[in-house]
Amino acid sequence: MRKFPFLMLLFVALSFSASAQNKDAIIGKWLNPSGEGQIEIYKKGDKFYGKLAWMKEPNLNGKPKLDAKNPNANLQKRALLNLEILKDFVYEDGKWTDGTIYDPKSGKTYSCNMTLKSADVLNIRGYVGISLLGRSETFKRVK
Repeated sequence: MRKFPFLMLLFVALSFSASAQNKDAIIGKWLNPSGEGQIEIYKKGDKFYGKLAWMKEPNLNGKPKLDAKNPNANLQKRALLNLEILKDFVYEDGKWTDGTIYDPKSGKTYSCNMTLKSADVLNIRGYVGISLLGRSETFKRVK
């Protein structure tokens, strides 16, 4: 009878550790809320990055859409498809923090944090200054 409580405790402990987040859990393709694009998140060294891997409408007038809103004139002629828009995220305490997100629709770059709500739901929060002054969007994993 003494073994039963010990085995139950061991089972509960293993269950919690198995459900603990893996730092590589966000790697993969994610569909944005509007369904217009997919971001592919990948790892370089110890940091995480994301590029615009798919667009519903990648072309405009038969030519690739460009980063026309970029404040740097030298970058305005680069294609949006495969553009790295998430940069320099580190995994810390169940979150991916200290990164930036580039919004090609406005040409602005924001501080950003990411958290997984579940294995297939990613919350991305872009902000200026402090996290309270920002906007969150929910992305769904592409299967």
